[in-house]
Amino acid sequence: MTSQVDKALAFPVKAMRTIGEVFQLGATVIGLLFRSKFQFREFVEQFWFIASVTILPASIVSIPFGAVTSLQVGSLIQQLGAESFTGAASVLVIIQQASPMVVALLVSGVAGSAMCADMGSRTIREEIDAMMVLGVSPIERLVVPRVLACMAVAFLLNGLVSVVGVSAGYFFNVFMQDGTPGAYLASFSALAQLPDLYIGLVKALIFGFIAGVVASYLGLHPGKGPKGVGDAVNQSVVYAFLVLFLVNMVLTAIYLQVVPPKGG
Repeated sequence: MTSQVDKALAFPVKAMRTIGEVFQLGATVIGLLFRSKFQFREFVEQFWFIASVTILPASIVSIPFGAVTSLQVGSLIQQLGAESFTGAASVLVIIQQASPMVVALLVSGVAGSAMCADMGSRTIREEIDAMMVLGVSPIERLVVPRVLACMAVAFLLNGLVSVVGVSAGYFFNVFMQDGTPGAYLASFSALAQLPDLYIGLVKALIFGFIAGVVASYLGLHPGKGPKGVGDAVNQSVVYAFLVLFLVNMVLTAIYLQVVPPKGG
């Protein structure tokens, strides 16, 4: 009976331990940002790699995201007889929600998986252990510049995705739903405010941080052999997606409670 209870509790205990270790790694990364020697070359290399593998997919994916958002919101608003607010609703959804999530999914799915595979292969080859024996912190040398690169790329990509998504939404609304260009832009300028842009940028930074920390943690703690690295890569994508959607919900709820709507 005792062995059955231990087996039943093994998974939740392991899950809680993993969550605590991920939080500890994130706190360590934040602490090292202010007191460690910055690995500029590693940061530049990782920044270029992440940007090169995400900029084209982000540009392509943002077009259907903006188009679908504009078409769906525009159709619903037309049914309610409030066509003049189509621009505001579409653009605010893209800036506040769609753009940060597109960036987060691409950074965690494309760049995060590659980071996890690289660090996992270093771990099973005992390179990480060798660094620790030589007195080199793998977190300071490898994790911090990768997390910073994820944050920087996510921040910059968010602006690109927002512009492309809003442009696609404008095009599809005006040319496919017979929307009025003036009304589209006027409603946006009437209801949008700078905090709507700021929350998108803040979300992108936080999402980039989460994606980098999750990928780095699983890369530093893979299973045995190449199969363990492959499993860690898959887990990094799934776990990052789960955390990102949860954090997005929390940030959105806080923002809507703290920042009043324009004119409210």
